[in-house]
Formats: sequence, C-alpha cells, structure tokens
Amino acid sequence: MSLLVRVARSWRRPRTFALLTIVGLAVGIATGLVARVTGTDWLTDLLDTIGSLFTRLLELTVVPLVFSAIVVGITSLRHLGGGRTAARLGGRTVAWFAGTSLVAVLIGIVIGLVFRPGAGAQLAADPASLAAVQKKSPGSWQALLTGLVPENFFAAFAEGEILQVVLLALLVGAAAYALGEKAQPVVGLVNSVFEIILKIIGWIVALAPIGVFGLIGHAFATYGSGVVGSLFGLVAAVYGGCLLVLFGVYPLLLRFVAGVSPRRFFGTTWPVLQFAFVSRSSGASLPQSRQAAIDLGVDKGYAGFAVPLASTTKMDGCAAVYPALATIFIANVSGIQLAVWQYVVIVAVAVFGALATAGTTGWFTMLTLTLGAIGMPPEVIALGIAVVYGIDPVMDMMRTATNVAGQITVPTVVAAQEGLLDRSGPERPHAAAGSGAVPA
Repeated sequence: MSLLVRVARSWRRPRTFALLTIVGLAVGIATGLVARVTGTDWLTDLLDTIGSLFTRLLELTVVPLVFSAIVVGITSLRHLGGGRTAARLGGRTVAWFAGTSLVAVLIGIVIGLVFRPGAGAQLAADPASLAAVQKKSPGSWQALLTGLVPENFFAAFAEGEILQVVLLALLVGAAAYALGEKAQPVVGLVNSVFEIILKIIGWIVALAPIGVFGLIGHAFATYGSGVVGSLFGLVAAVYGGCLLVLFGVYPLLLRFVAGVSPRRFFGTTWPVLQFAFVSRSSGASLPQSRQAAIDLGVDKGYAGFAVPLASTTKMDGCAAVYPALATIFIANVSGIQLAVWQYVVIVAVAVFGALATAGTTGWFTMLTLTLGAIGMPPEVIALGIAVVYGIDPVMDMMRTATNVAGQITVPTVVAAQEGLLDRSGPERPHAAAGSGAVPA
C-alpha cells in the first residue's frame, strides 16, 4: 500500500505529470500511425475506446460544474460592491466578448479571401459523413431562442442542455445575490457541490496521460499525419487564423490593456491550452481555466463568474474564425461567389451569435447558422458540412485551444480595467493546470 501511495504522489508531481503526458502523446502518435499503416482495426478501436472513456468522464462533470461555478461566481461578486458594480462588470465582460469575436471573424475572412481555401476543387462527401450531418438539427435563431428555456428545472440537467443550464444558473445566482443572507444555505450547498466537482475533476485529470494516449492515437489512426487534397487548405487556414488570434490578438490585449506580459500569460496557461487541444472541450477545461485566471492575478470572485460564463459563450475559434473560413471554403468548392452583404452577415452572426455555441458541439450550430443566414441553399449546406465533417476533429483541437485562451484573456483584461487584477504578485503556477500537476 505504501508503494502505491508513493507512486501516486510521484505521479502528481508537476514535472513528472507533465513528462508522463508528453510520453502519452508520443506513444499515442506512434501507436496510431502503426494502426493506420497496418490496418489493425482492433488497435484503432482500442484507442477510440480509451479516448472516448476519458472524454465521457470529463463530460460527466460539465453540467454540474457550469451551474455551480456560475452561481458561486455571481454570489461572490457581493464583496466587489453593490449591484451596479456587478452589472457594470457583466456588461463590460460581454462587450469584450463581442469585440474580440469581431476581430477574430475579420481575421478569418481576410485569410479566406487571401488564400481562398477550396478554390478550384470539386469535393464530394462520403456517405457516412453525409448521413451523420443529416441526422443533426441545423442551427437557427428560432431554435436558439425557443431552446433557451427548459420545460422544467431538472430537464435541462437530465438532457445536458448547456445553454439552458447557463440560463438557470444566471437566474439562481441573481436571485441568491438579491436575497443576500437569506440565500446563504443554498449558496453554501452549491459551493460545496462546486468543490466536490473540482475534486472529482482532479481525479479524472490524473488520467490525462492515458486519455491523451487514446485521443491522439485514434486521431492519427483515423487521419494519419496529414489531410489529403483541398481539405488540407481549410485545415491550414483554420490553424493559421486561430494562431493569429492566439499569439497575435490576445498578447496585444494583455500587454497594452491589461499590462500582463505574454510570457507570463502563456507560462501560466500553456498546460491548460495543451489540455484543451487534446480534450477538445472548453467545459472540461473550465476548472483549469478558472484557476489560471486567478493565478494571473484576476480577483477570485470575478474569475468565478466570468470564466464559467466565457466557457459557454466565448468561442473565438468555433464561433468566429472557423465559421468564416468554412463558409468561404464551402462557397468555393460549390462554385458560389459570395457578395459583400454576405460577408457582413458572417461578421454579424459571429459577433451576436456566440450564445449559439455550447461546448464540444458549438461549431456545427454556428456553421449552419452562418450558412443559413447568408442564404445558402439547403442542399449546399448539407453537402458542404458533410465534406468538412470527417476532418473536423483535426480542426477542433486548435479551435478549442483558441477558445480557452480567449476565455482566460477577456476576464484578465476586464479585471485590469476594473482594478481587480493583481499585477504585482509573482506568477503562481496552479496545481490543476498551470504546472501540470494534479490536485489531490
């Protein structure tokens, strides 16, 4: 027993855990390529099972985590001042969400116009991807609005409807904030639930080296080391656009608005971004993202409100860069010339449609919403999405890392403007993500 305890403690040490994760990544890539080259289906299935189990364990915690984190975050704003202060913080946060989304979508459009991914190609979707797309419900403003309100309080949790859970959390948090001391028993309970979920996630994250092995191994077994033909142009454009936002837009904001050096930002958040890249889930990355913001000096109460909200509504990769580039790509392979007004609509949907995204499935909603808003024929929408559907996991990794970086950047910027950022404190790598260690 003592040997197992020593091994567990060694596993949790920051450097050991980081090394094990890198080893899992390297072994996963090698195993995936072997499975692809040899055509070993059972090995591919095994990698898929390992990765899927790890992802499902993380997804298991997303709904209670989002609800409890938002409620705790809103109620913790009381120590920052009165209701006007909280309202100003919320308004400024949302304004920065929209502003950075505007910049991100414009970057996506410029890259699409310059490099014209898909131009001159005639692509056909494979039957499996087309069937999968046809089973999904397309995104629409009407579906968004009618789907915001659940049939009852518990239905949203049972069905895993993240947007409905966010709405309920905002309502419960606002009511608890207004009631003050009368709501303390409920607030205490929700805070306990939040801490319990964080503990469970800590245990799950301890399995990250194994999960990374399965996830990256299955990706390489399925797609190999590259993507064939014109689809590679779309992948390269998405990665290029996301990298510009990640290493261009965010560092500029952090340096000149928040007064935080990019080196400190990436030094604190890099393990979180790596985890987001592999897990492809902003929700699963939420505890590490929240802690990273706190370690950067963001007030704990404000971070508890802003980061959970951002994890469901702030998606610069999925909701801004990608819909713009994928729309241009689909138009190019379909031989459709987009008009100026259609580009304006793409921008408007990216800026005002962030609420249509939710976790790992947000890209589909935003892309169909964008294609529908610019008047693409239904048959072009279905065929176009089916074409990109098969390689979406490859792009989703970069999109999610960009999403998570933005979900930490905006709270840091707002905190700096509101005097809620401790710039003088030393960098404090956090256990869950900042240093790669696993919380006990």
